Amino acid sequence: MFLSTTDTGFLRDGRPHRIVSAAVHYFRIHPQLWRDRLARLRAMGVNTVETYVAWNAHERERGTFDFTGWQDVAGFLRTAGELGLDVIVRPGPYICAEWEAGGLPAWLLAEPGVRLRRGDPVYLAAVDAWFDALLPQLTPLQAEAGGPIVAMAVENEYGSYGNDTDYLRHLHDGLRARGATGLLFTADGAEDWFQLGGRLPGLLTTGTFGSRPAEALACLRRHQPTGPLVAMEYWHAWFDSWGEPHQVRDPAEAAEVLDALLAAGASVNLYMGHGGTNFGWWNGANVYDGRYLPITTSYDYDAPIGEDGTPGPKFHAFREVIERHLGPATAPLPDPAPRLAPQRVTPTGAAALLDCLDLLGKPAERLEPEPMEQHGQSLGLIHYRTRLRGPLAATELRIDGLADRAQAFLDGRELGTLHRNEPDRCLPLAVPAEGADLDLLVENQGRVNYGPGLADRKGITGGVRLDRQYQFGWQVRPLPLDPLPELPYRAGPVTGPSFHRFELDLPAPADGFLALPGWTKGVVWLNGFTLGRYWEIGPQHTLYAPAPLWRPGRNEVVVLELHTPGEALELRDEPDLGPSAAAHEGF
Repeated sequence: MFLSTTDTGFLRDGRPHRIVSAAVHYFRIHPQLWRDRLARLRAMGVNTVETYVAWNAHERERGTFDFTGWQDVAGFLRTAGELGLDVIVRPGPYICAEWEAGGLPAWLLAEPGVRLRRGDPVYLAAVDAWFDALLPQLTPLQAEAGGPIVAMAVENEYGSYGNDTDYLRHLHDGLRARGATGLLFTADGAEDWFQLGGRLPGLLTTGTFGSRPAEALACLRRHQPTGPLVAMEYWHAWFDSWGEPHQVRDPAEAAEVLDALLAAGASVNLYMGHGGTNFGWWNGANVYDGRYLPITTSYDYDAPIGEDGTPGPKFHAFREVIERHLGPATAPLPDPAPRLAPQRVTPTGAAALLDCLDLLGKPAERLEPEPMEQHGQSLGLIHYRTRLRGPLAATELRIDGLADRAQAFLDGRELGTLHRNEPDRCLPLAVPAEGADLDLLVENQGRVNYGPGLADRKGITGGVRLDRQYQFGWQVRPLPLDPLPELPYRAGPVTGPSFHRFELDLPAPADGFLALPGWTKGVVWLNGFTLGRYWEIGPQHTLYAPAPLWRPGRNEVVVLELHTPGEALELRDEPDLGPSAAAHEGF
């Protein structure tokens, strides 16, 4: 399966070859469903799959690497090979992917002066240690060793960020030195300024784009007069952000662009072939014109294989196009997954979060309210408490450097919510003569995954003020909430941020979807697994709950509602990703 290049295309084992690939991310799919999703892509007719490697999912704590279970990237790659698929691997260190921090570990940000994605010694030392751990997982699976890996990427869309060619060369040389013997490439937007920053002279350059294929391929030819033309990411749709419509693209129009690319002789990687889910707290975020937009839990991406594995209209449209250029698909499409019967369940108990703080995290005494990273925390919530002095008849609470969303409480009574998108907003309050406890519960809604704001430290990075006066003397408590401890649930109403426990009885595991109509915002756990976030602003109104997470008999669902709980939880047999809108123009 050795892959090489000519002046116009690829050779696979010495024969002319066209790559028709689909992107799929192992870290967004339950491991027991890897084979199913890969088989569905094979049935669409692709001969290759492409995956990123999420550094932060493998090295959650510095120096401790995990390549088991959900992180068994080698097992995922072997499964692809068993199904007859070649594999393109993009090991980072940065991947974007609408994933938390673009795949970079949050602990990097505990270094105050670290400079990401450039020749900074502190950053490069961490990258080198990561490659030392990762490459032994990959090199035995290279095509030259009889495995499925035919190519690897050097970084990702670096021209969208910077132009430190020495940094790219360091990564290239590091991959080679650690045994990457096959084809290496870079991938950048198909515009001149992207290519000028991200290309590595002498290495295959590929393009990322979603429309105007003739213009995109012409750009690649300007920067690389000979060699294969490759759309390493053909964006046939787009991702969803909270508060925005569900992004879709007309299947016929998307298929026309695919047909044009293949007719021009290009190789193509469909982004995405199957999107999957941002389980847990792993979603990323983007900043557009100063406005922070976190990514939804669903990463359905309007892909040909839906979030729950269902083939959509694009599956059939793309398969027809691929058949015209590569011949008929021969792999069978797996049978549909069984679905759970709908039911409505009421909670069996609740527990107020502020009453459970000692069970959820250990406090540290600090002069100022430091960010998460200074406390070794990557994901979840963080809690800050101080004692305000009184009397103050009227004052205003302000937070400098808030990331991302804070709920404020005075002696347990909620004052309101502040958000990074409204940095000048304040909350009025009065402090009695005896003083009062101020609690701030801050949610990390996802670190920025693209652009100049990657050093996105979470919690409070500045200070807390009453009017112009900074407040000092804080108790800081990380709340990663992974795993959840045993909580003191009780019957009756609970106010403020609170955990709500549900019990569901099932005859057998199957795919289902959880909905929380009437609830406001929070996080859901299914049998101890962090399923993801929900938010009434949408677009999505259901959370995908795949069969391997359920048990026959009794199942437990825990909901952390940050504001106002609803009356019940609904188990549904169909997804609801919300009202849709056409994916944005010009991508």
